[in-house]
Amino acid sequence: MAFEGLAERLQNTLTKIRGKGKVTEADVKEMMREVRLALLEADVNFKVVKQFVSAVKERAVGQEVLKSLTPGQQVIKVVNEELTELMGGEQSKVAVANKPPTVLMMVGLQGAGKTTTTAKLANHLRKSQNRNPMLVAADIYRPAAINQLETLGKQLNMPVFSLGNQVSPVEIAKQAIEKAKEDHHDYVIIDTAGRLHIDEELMDELQQVKDIANPDETLLVVDAMTGQDAVNVAESFHEQLDITGVVLTKLDGDTRGGAALSVKAVTNTPIKFAGMGEKIDQLEPFHPERMASRILGMGDVLTLIEKAQTNVDEEKARELEKKMRTMDLTFDDFLEQLDQVRNMGPLDEILGMMPGMNKMKGMKNLQLDDKQISRVEAIVRSMTKAEKTDPSIINASRRRRIAKGSGTSIQDVNRLLKQFEDMKKMMKQMTNMGKGKKKGKGGFKLPFM
Repeated sequence: MAFEGLAERLQNTLTKIRGKGKVTEADVKEMMREVRLALLEADVNFKVVKQFVSAVKERAVGQEVLKSLTPGQQVIKVVNEELTELMGGEQSKVAVANKPPTVLMMVGLQGAGKTTTTAKLANHLRKSQNRNPMLVAADIYRPAAINQLETLGKQLNMPVFSLGNQVSPVEIAKQAIEKAKEDHHDYVIIDTAGRLHIDEELMDELQQVKDIANPDETLLVVDAMTGQDAVNVAESFHEQLDITGVVLTKLDGDTRGGAALSVKAVTNTPIKFAGMGEKIDQLEPFHPERMASRILGMGDVLTLIEKAQTNVDEEKARELEKKMRTMDLTFDDFLEQLDQVRNMGPLDEILGMMPGMNKMKGMKNLQLDDKQISRVEAIVRSMTKAEKTDPSIINASRRRRIAKGSGTSIQDVNRLLKQFEDMKKMMKQMTNMGKGKKKGKGGFKLPFM
């Protein structure tokens, strides 16, 4: 996950100051030295680091902190607020034109993930805002770029406007917008060509497309894994095309995350979306306050709830809640629940959104991947209907049969059975604690494996 190293360093540094009943200027100075090193190691632009450290230091040695009852917590609050401000302060939503269609122009270097992001953005607009977008294949230079967008369009059952690779991008953009008006599309997303390096020819052509399309948003797609280069690319594109927003791709990869913390500060252009995986639905609106909270180990409950609302069947969740209250949970229910949580994304990412999970014993070394989930599924599917309904009947010979049938060991089967029982007990406790309280909409319970 992005920011992993930075998050660990910052959390360790802040833990030292969190419980202090008295904080001196020397304490703040020591902490800020650690914070500065952590940010520089995460590849944050050195000018940005300097400004950030200065802003936090100034507030952290002020009277509001030093004389407060919980100065350690106040310092962390200051760091959280300044980190949020550094990434844009608040969410910057995608534009909506007064008169449809809203035109979005996607720009960036070759290899940043522009074509895939174009499709992801269209999918997001349709799913979350009930929009009716049209994709435009205006990258006539990269081999297979048009085919790639058309394939993604078919996958999403979404129209792709193309005139092939022998017509100029300017003409393609012009005709696409006319076609979108005729067919009543409310968004037009234009996928433009990238180059391996920024050059005058590329910029001139993009400027011509921009002049004819008059986009409501010019979104720069940047690969977060390129670190400082991402910031340099953002600066160059902004100077020449006056970009209105940034989409960071590969923010889920093995990246230090410095680009996300630098792009907004350097270009004064908001990060609008973040690509959190390769799947077509793994594009998230960028919330600076939520990202800051994740980095500082405070969790991201709002995004977790949104993921649950999008991917979890409410009626099934209510039914599951009833079963949990009566301890009537079966392994079939467990599989169904596991499948719904799986749809929300990688489990380690989901757990990372829960406040305090990073501090739980064993969480740091916990690897929750598809292989582990598949192993659990194989064990459950190797059980008979009677065994799934009443696991207490699973004796030694049955355990041997299940292990053999699922290609796992008896220890794996024993572990799952024990964890299933522990989970039932824990859920029972949780539902008992909730009795008498006002009940909201259907529940969402996470299987702990």
